[in-house]
Amino acid sequence: MKIIIHGGFFSESQTNQEVKHAKQQALKDIVQAGYKYLLSHTALETVVYTVCLLEDCDLFNAGTGSQIQSDGKIRLSASLMDGKTQKFSGVINIEDVKNPICIAEKLMAYDDRVLSGKGAKEFATNNGVAYYNPEIPQRRREYEQKLSDSIRLGTVGCVALDVYGNLAAATSTGGKGFEIPGRVSDSATTAGNYANGFAGISCTGVGEDIVSGSVATKIVTRVTDGMPLSAASDKTLDELKPFDGFAGIIGISADGNFYHADTHPYMVWASCDGEVEVFD
Repeated sequence: MKIIIHGGFFSESQTNQEVKHAKQQALKDIVQAGYKYLLSHTALETVVYTVCLLEDCDLFNAGTGSQIQSDGKIRLSASLMDGKTQKFSGVINIEDVKNPICIAEKLMAYDDRVLSGKGAKEFATNNGVAYYNPEIPQRRREYEQKLSDSIRLGTVGCVALDVYGNLAAATSTGGKGFEIPGRVSDSATTAGNYANGFAGISCTGVGEDIVSGSVATKIVTRVTDGMPLSAASDKTLDELKPFDGFAGIIGISADGNFYHADTHPYMVWASCDGEVEVFD
């Protein structure tokens, strides 16, 4: 049983030790909680549970603490993929909810499994999801002052391998901040979140670059075709170089290998297979 998580990219880690230590501790606590949950739950259940914890931590750009878009509103996207059943579900640009990954989980039971905007919000309301404002004062200050130098980049994500040998991946984002309303990130697409019986991948970075490189699906396809996870990841990220693509990945293969890599450090991550490892 193994689990790996990420908290996106951020620049503060290189200059602000307080922020770095806070993120290290948060990721350590969350990956340990996720691993404990994995001991008695499936990979699919675990990635939802763990991404909820990440969404609830305002150090990261997902759920509570998400970026504000150019029209002053917060819109969230998240997706979930079950490597065993090959089902993918997600929500795109949903407003006024706390945990978009939980709505993606509810959609797994439906034929129409990826919803956006108003339709996603109506589905959430009809399924008993309460109104929630994910804005925090820091994000409002950044928006009003139109700052960008302190904004955290990326998303949150989790990949898990359970005791039955099944893989699952989940990814959630609050967007990049100040984007055009309606912009779609990679997080609720198979370019940013993908799993099958051979590997699971969650991405972070610039969504347009990740979609252009079809990053998660390429890596998993290459592993399926026999390439080691590390080689498949490195080759796929190398293919982003011609357009200076900005991306990071976490992954687990069916044989239990962890891997994480990025094109533009600093991606923050943590893993656990009984022992915890955290970015430094």
